[in-house]
Amino acid sequence: MSGRFKVFFTALSLAIFLLPLSANAARIKDIAFIEGVRPNQLVGYGLVVGLNGTGDKSSAVYTTQSIANMLNRMGMKFDPKDIKVKNTAAVLVTAELPAFIKPGSRIDVLVSSLGDATSLQGGTLISTPLKGPDNSVYAVGQGAVALAGFSAGTASANVSKNHQTAGKIPNGALIEKEVSVALFGKEELSLSLRSPDFTTAERLAGAINSSLANEGAPPIAFPVDAGKVRISVPPDYRNGVVRLISKIEGLDIKPDAITKVVINERTGTVVMGENVRLSAVAISHGDISIEIKTQYYISQPAPFAQKGDTVVQPVEETKVQEERSRLIMLPESVTLGEVVRALNLVGVTPRDLVAILQAIKAAGALQAELEII
Repeated sequence: MSGRFKVFFTALSLAIFLLPLSANAARIKDIAFIEGVRPNQLVGYGLVVGLNGTGDKSSAVYTTQSIANMLNRMGMKFDPKDIKVKNTAAVLVTAELPAFIKPGSRIDVLVSSLGDATSLQGGTLISTPLKGPDNSVYAVGQGAVALAGFSAGTASANVSKNHQTAGKIPNGALIEKEVSVALFGKEELSLSLRSPDFTTAERLAGAINSSLANEGAPPIAFPVDAGKVRISVPPDYRNGVVRLISKIEGLDIKPDAITKVVINERTGTVVMGENVRLSAVAISHGDISIEIKTQYYISQPAPFAQKGDTVVQPVEETKVQEERSRLIMLPESVTLGEVVRALNLVGVTPRDLVAILQAIKAAGALQAELEII
């Protein structure tokens, strides 16, 4: 319709309903880990060479100094001021050292430009020691840098895809030293929950005691707090702790968590758990539609008139229409399904649902944590 403008807002709503207990069970391996068994972060400083004029500029003093130091160790004496670094870039190299990985294995490394290089495309990382928090060298990285994109063109007309100053070297680091974790002969283990919760910790300890504790023997698992369960290793497993851990990791339990309603205001996405409850509350919601209509009136002088001009006069007409709202009463402790059905009866959109849930939470009637992302 000419002269009329309407704006319609649409959004996507996602509601996740959790299934019964049997489908909710999770392996202990997926919700907890053995205390002390974890990856470690490695970092190193290195040089990427072989760039096509996209390296650091001469103002990057640390790059020229690094090149001079490297060449000096190779028996060549150079003054850093005499070195041009267009084809070289100083980089930080990072990697994650998994637990129990042995010397001779390989891991991936990430390479990120430290100076003002414009691209690492086509570059090669030269031998770079990777150190841990204790300043010991655990791996050495080297290899061709792979970028997930490209850059082409001239200074005035350039096309690039994805980030050009950071890349990855698959299997680019060789492990030189492992972080030892002594398990053989241990008399006690500790399980740490990835999402601490008192109920989950109690269920985890109960599952271990039901499965592994001998009949009539005292329990071997004790919840220390919401995030930790201590396990006394039975004498039969002192020389087979790995076998004990394998059995524990395979047990199924139902993890518990705080009831949440997660809302993404930008997309209108709403995710609710099955335990959402409402206190008694009444909800009324209505929409307002605004239409702006512009008509043009043309005024012309009389025929054969000596004076006068044609005048176009716009006349705007604004019409506001408020849709009829419905009042719905929700009883106390209704389930999530009833809440959704009741709100659908009101005819709310996902965007409206966000506003309604925020208002219900502000009124103190939503018995769940409301998280907005």
